[in-house]
Amino acid sequence: MATPKPQRSKEEVEDIILRKIFQVTLTEPPPDPNSRVVYLEMTAAELLSENKPMRLTRDLLESILIDRLMGGGGSAAAEPPFQYLVGCYRRAYEESRKITAMKDKNLRSDMESVIRQAKKLSVSYCRIHLGNPESFPGSGSDPGTASPLLPLIFSELGGAMDEFGGRSGSSSGVQCPPGFLDEFFRDSDFDSLDPILRGLYEELREIVLKVSALGNFQQPLRALLYLVSFPVGAKSLVNHPWWIPKGVYLNGRVIEMTSILGPFFHVSALPDDPIFKSQPDVGQQCFPENSSDSGLRSSYSTIKTMMNNLYAGLHELLHTLLKNPETRESVLEYLAEVINKNSSRAHIQVDPLSCASSGMFVNLSAVMLRLCEPFLDANSSKRDKIDPKYVFYGNRLELRGLTALHASSEEVTEWINEDRLGNAGGDGQNRLSQSQQATSSGSNISQPSNLKPTGEKIKYTFICECFFMTARVLNLGLLKAFSDYKHLVQDMQRSEDTLKALKKQAPSPQMNIDIARLEKEIELCKQEKRCYEAQILTDEPLLECALSFYRLMVVWLVRLVGGFKMPLPSSCPVEFASMPEHFVEDAMELLIFASRMPKAFQGILLDEFMNFIIMFMASPEYIRNPYLRAKMVEVLNCLMPRPSHQPASVTAAAASLFEGHQLSLEYLVRNLLKLYVDIEFTGSHTQFYDKFNIRHNIAELLEYLWQVPSHRNAWKQIAREEEKGVYLNFLNFLINDSIYLLDESLNKILEHKELEAEMSNTAEWESRPAQERQERTRLFHSQENIIRIDMKLANEDVSMLAFTTEQITAPFLLAEMVERVASMLNYFLLQLVGPQRKSLSLKDPEKYEFRPKQLLKQVHYPVLRWKFTLDGVAVLENSAWKCNYRSKYLTNFFFISVKIVYIYVHLARGDTENIFPAAISKDGRSYNEQLFGAAADVLRRIGEDGRVIQEFVELGAKAKVAASEAMDAEAVLGDIPDEFLDPIQYTLMKDPVILPSSRITVDRPVIQRHLLSDNSDPFNRSHLTADMLIPDNELKAKIQEFIRSQSDKATIQTTSSEMLID
Repeated sequence: MATPKPQRSKEEVEDIILRKIFQVTLTEPPPDPNSRVVYLEMTAAELLSENKPMRLTRDLLESILIDRLMGGGGSAAAEPPFQYLVGCYRRAYEESRKITAMKDKNLRSDMESVIRQAKKLSVSYCRIHLGNPESFPGSGSDPGTASPLLPLIFSELGGAMDEFGGRSGSSSGVQCPPGFLDEFFRDSDFDSLDPILRGLYEELREIVLKVSALGNFQQPLRALLYLVSFPVGAKSLVNHPWWIPKGVYLNGRVIEMTSILGPFFHVSALPDDPIFKSQPDVGQQCFPENSSDSGLRSSYSTIKTMMNNLYAGLHELLHTLLKNPETRESVLEYLAEVINKNSSRAHIQVDPLSCASSGMFVNLSAVMLRLCEPFLDANSSKRDKIDPKYVFYGNRLELRGLTALHASSEEVTEWINEDRLGNAGGDGQNRLSQSQQATSSGSNISQPSNLKPTGEKIKYTFICECFFMTARVLNLGLLKAFSDYKHLVQDMQRSEDTLKALKKQAPSPQMNIDIARLEKEIELCKQEKRCYEAQILTDEPLLECALSFYRLMVVWLVRLVGGFKMPLPSSCPVEFASMPEHFVEDAMELLIFASRMPKAFQGILLDEFMNFIIMFMASPEYIRNPYLRAKMVEVLNCLMPRPSHQPASVTAAAASLFEGHQLSLEYLVRNLLKLYVDIEFTGSHTQFYDKFNIRHNIAELLEYLWQVPSHRNAWKQIAREEEKGVYLNFLNFLINDSIYLLDESLNKILEHKELEAEMSNTAEWESRPAQERQERTRLFHSQENIIRIDMKLANEDVSMLAFTTEQITAPFLLAEMVERVASMLNYFLLQLVGPQRKSLSLKDPEKYEFRPKQLLKQVHYPVLRWKFTLDGVAVLENSAWKCNYRSKYLTNFFFISVKIVYIYVHLARGDTENIFPAAISKDGRSYNEQLFGAAADVLRRIGEDGRVIQEFVELGAKAKVAASEAMDAEAVLGDIPDEFLDPIQYTLMKDPVILPSSRITVDRPVIQRHLLSDNSDPFNRSHLTADMLIPDNELKAKIQEFIRSQSDKATIQTTSSEMLID
C-alpha cells in the first residue's frame, strides 16, 4: 500500500504559489542561466539575519517585488519591468484557477486572499512604472516609444473588434491577462492614472491621423471607447490639453488635426485638400477607371458599412461622455468650439487651411443626428424643452450674427437690450416687442416682456443645446456636402462639354495635351463624385434621420406662430423672426435633394413640410428673403405627382399632399399667385432674370393644380374676389413675361440664323482664325440654349393664359387690361403667321423645339392635355383624337399659335359687352385684319376644330367692323383739344383722374395699367396707388360735352349733304 503524500502546511503552499507568481527564489540560484527565476540574494540575507524561515509570505510581497524590479539577482534573462509585472498578474490569474480544486475551504480562502494581494500589487507597480518609467532599471523606455499598455488594450478588445469591422486577436501577439485592465483603470486615483491616460490618448490620435475610411481606425476607436468607459478615463480625456487646443492661430482645421477627437472625426471617404489627404485613397482604390456595376455596388456597400461603424463608435463615445455629469459640459464646449471655429464653411468658397474637412462635418452630422434620435418625434412633449430664447441668450453658440428669417441684427440687439432693462413692452414702438399675440395661443413659450434680466448665465437643457447644435452642424456639414456634390457634378459636366468640343477640332500637339489633361480631370471628378455617393447618397437611414430632424424643426417653428393654421397673425413674433434663416433653407434643400432619390421619403411624413410651405411661401412679413420663399416652390415642384416617372403608390401619396389637405385646398393656389407677383422685385441685381426661373416652377405647379377640380374652383373664386387685386397683378406680370420671352426668342432666332449661315459656308468658315471659330461656336451653342429655354418659358406662360381664359375671362376684359391683352395677342399672331414668319425657319428645327407639322396635326384642344415628366418630356394626351404624342421638346412656335387662337376665342366667348373686338382693332402696331384669315388657314391645314376656326373668323370680322367704326368716330371728332388727350398714350380720355403728387391728369385705365407694374407716379416717381387717384369730374364733363357736340355737328353735316343731293 502506497504511503500517502504528507499534507503541506499553509505556509508551504503560500510559498510555492508566490514563487510561481513572481518567479523568484530565496534558497539558491537557479542552475539554468536562461531561467527567468531570479534569486533574491538581499531578501534572503535579510531573512537569515532575522532568523526567519526562508519562505515567501504575503508580508514580504512588496519587498520581494521591489527587490525583483530593482534588479535583484542580476539575471540576464530577466524581463523588463512592465512585461514582468503583467506576467506576474497572468501567473496569479492561473494560480487562482488552480486553487479552486482545493478541498480545504479555509486554505483555499487564504490562498485566494494571497493571490488577490499579489495581483493588486502587480497592477499598482505597473501604474508606478508607467507613470515614471525611470523608477526601475532595465525598462529601456524611450520618450518616443509607444506605451506597452496599448497592445494589451488592443488584445483585450480583440473579440469585440468585429463590431467595428476589425479582426479578432492582437497583431503583436501580446495577450492581456483577464481582469488586468479593469483592475488597472478602476482601482486608482485620478492623479496616478491621468499621465498614463494622456499618453494613451495621444498615441491613439496619432494612429488615426490621416487615415481614410479604408484605413485602420477601428482598433484605436474601440480602445478610446474602452478608456472612456471608466470614469477616470472620461475625466482624463476632457482634461487633456489637446481636448480643445488653445492658441492665437486656432481655427477649424487646427482643431480637426490637433485635438484628440479631431482625427477620429476626420476619417472619411469624402475628398479633402491634398495637404490633408488620407490614406488609403478611397477614390483610387474603390473606384478605378472603367469600374463595373457590380464593383461599384460592392464598393458602395463597403464604404457605407465602414462609415456607419465609425458613426456608431463616435456616437457611443459622445453619448458616454454626455451621460457623465463631470464631462458633459466639456463635450458641449468642444462641439461649440468646433462649430464656431468653422462658421466660414457656410461660405461658397471654403478655405481648406482654416476650415475643417467636409468629412469631419458629415461625420459630426451623422453623430449629432443619432444624439437627437430620442426627441426626434415631432409629436413628443420633449420638443417643449427647446427654448427659442437660446438664440438670444445662449452663450455657447454664435447665433446672433447669422441672417435671421425676418429680423435685422439691429432689431434683435435693440429688443434684447430693452428686455434686459425690463422695457420690452413699454412704449410699443418696437415691431418685435409687440408681436406676441401668436405665441400666446397654442404655445407655452413665455412672452419676451416677462423675462427678468439677470447677470447669471442661463442654463439650458441638453435637448435644447443638442437641437441648436445639430441645426448648425447640418448646415456646415451634410447640407454643405450636398452643395459641394452639386457643384462637382456641374464642373464635371462642363469639363465633359469642353472635351467634346476639343475633340471636334483639328488635332495638334497642344490639343492632345489639353485633351489628356481634361480626361484626367474628369476621371478624378468621377472618383470624387462616387465617394460622395458612397458615403452620403446611398446612406438612406442617414437621410431619413435628417428629414426627421427637419420635420421636428418645421413643427417647432410653426408652434412659435400659433400652430398650423391660417391666416397668420398680422405681426411676426420676435422668436420666429429672429431664428436663423438657414434653419428653413436647409430643410428645403434637403427636401429637394432627397426628392431625387427613389426611397428617401419612404416612412417620412411630408404633411408638416407641405403645410409649412403653404403658410410661409407668400408671407414676406415672416420670411423676408424672396429667394428662400421661391425655394419652397421648388420643393413643391419636386413633390408634385408625376405618374409617368413614379410608382402608383408614390404618385398617390404625392397627390394626397396637394389634394387632401385643407390648407392646401384653401391657400395653395392663392399663395402661388401672390408669390408670382411678389417675385417681380427681389432686390437683387439679377432679379430680372431670376424671376423667370422661379415663375417656371410656379407655372408648372399651377398647370397641375388647374387639373384638380377643387383647386380649379379655388382659383376661379380667387379670380372673382381679387379681380382688381392680386389676380390682376398676376395677369399683368404673366402678360409682361410672355411678351418679353417670345420677343427675345424671335430676336435670338434671327441672330442665330446669321451664325448658321456663317458656319454653313465651309470654305469661308475654315479660313477664319481658330480662336475666332471657337468663340463663334461657343456663342452658337449659347444661343441654342437661350432660344430653347425662352421658348419653353414662353410656352408655359401662353399655356396658362389659354387654359385659364377658358373659364376665367372677366379680369382680362377690364378696362385697364383688355387693350393690353389684345395688343399682346395681336403681336404674337403677327409674329407667328405674319409675313416675317418665313424668316424664322431654322436649319435643324427639332433641336430648337420646333416640330410644327408632326405636332400640330395631332393637336386638338391642347389646353389641358399636356402632362409633364421629370426629364422635360411633354406628353399630349387627347381623348377625342385618341392619340398620345411624345416630344423630347416642350415648346414650338406653331403650338403657341394654336394656343393664341384659343385665347382669342375664349375671351370672345366671355365678352358679353362686345368690348374685345374694339380693343383688338385699336392696336395700331400689330393689328391686321388679314392675319385672322392667315391663322384660320393654318388651323384648317392641321385639322383643328372647325367650330373654333369659325368663332375665330367671326371675331376677326367683328374686329374689322370695330376698326371701321373707330375710324368713323375719329373722323367725327376731328381735332381733339390737347387737354382732352391722355399725356401718356395721347388718346382721348374717358375717365380722367388727377395724380395727387404731380397734379397731372391722365386717363384712369392708362394709369391703372401702369400701376400694375409700378406703384409710382410716372411723372415724378412718388409713391402712388389706385385708391389715391382723384377723379376729375369737371374735365370728364367737358370731354363728354365735346363728344356730343362733335357728333351733333356730324349729324347736321350728314343731313345737309343728303338734302343737297336730293
